[in-house]
Amino acid sequence: MTGVVGELDAAGITGSRLRADYVYCRALHARHGRTYYTATRVLPPGRRPAVHALYGFARWVDDIVDEPPPGTAAAAVHERLDAVEAGLALALSGGAAADPALRALADTARRYRLPDDYFTAFMASMRMDLTVTHYTDLAHLRSYMYGSAAVIGLQVLPVLGTVVPREEAAPHAAALGEAFQLTNFLRDVAEDLARGRVYLPADVLAEHGVDRGLLERCRRARAAEPRVRRAVAAMVEVNEDFYRRARPGIAMLSPVARPCVATAFRLYRAILEEIRAADHDVWSTRHRVSDTRKAVAAVPALARSLLARSVPRPRGPERGAHLWRTES
Repeated sequence: MTGVVGELDAAGITGSRLRADYVYCRALHARHGRTYYTATRVLPPGRRPAVHALYGFARWVDDIVDEPPPGTAAAAVHERLDAVEAGLALALSGGAAADPALRALADTARRYRLPDDYFTAFMASMRMDLTVTHYTDLAHLRSYMYGSAAVIGLQVLPVLGTVVPREEAAPHAAALGEAFQLTNFLRDVAEDLARGRVYLPADVLAEHGVDRGLLERCRRARAAEPRVRRAVAAMVEVNEDFYRRARPGIAMLSPVARPCVATAFRLYRAILEEIRAADHDVWSTRHRVSDTRKAVAAVPALARSLLARSVPRPRGPERGAHLWRTES
């Protein structure tokens, strides 16, 4: 597969500092988003840097919220987010931002004409993580997931390109972002609880006789409890509904992008399969897809992507992906 230099060349990214900014985001993506990073390797080289920039920015901000240095006061995290928002506004308006993730993000936003509202919604959700420790129901949770996940799908959509009007594919892209995040929430219940947060809706937990105290006991014991298993099973079915809503959108994507998203779809849903196979125990282990399974999914997807790239390109520009010259 094409290396980082080839990706940057294919994307038409010039200038040593901007290229270094994209390399920085690529490293963040590779380190923190291993499942989706594997799927991204299936994309044409010229489209990969934009995905790395979008994910790298999101990961960078998420780490500010979730991984502050030990002893950092909440007020200091708020101030850091204030600085990020100021830098983001500056970068999106064409100014010179100080952070590499912001510079790469602004370049991608300009290339693909991404609305500023997407990034405003994302930052609002990141701020919610500083004050909101639980969600009353799925609607409440989705108000958070819109900014933290649905808009990620919407941001990536123009990079991938569509064969239908973008507004037709948008709801499916948003649903896929939510599906991926809900899978992460199910996998990371114990990790999130250690940070003081519960992302499983309180009404679903209560329906199965689960409260925060019971979740804490499961975390300390690293063992599941029948009521908690049933609550997790109920949320797995909710998660499956998001995947069902997202699936039709894959066929709406550019042919060269479909294998990438299909691979990510398959690998993330495989995490749900692992949770089911463990009888919905999300406490004794962190469920993940093996590297072997990732490779088995990625190799045929790469072949399909290469085949799609060999098909003659349409006379008119594909909707959303306007940089055809980057895909040779």
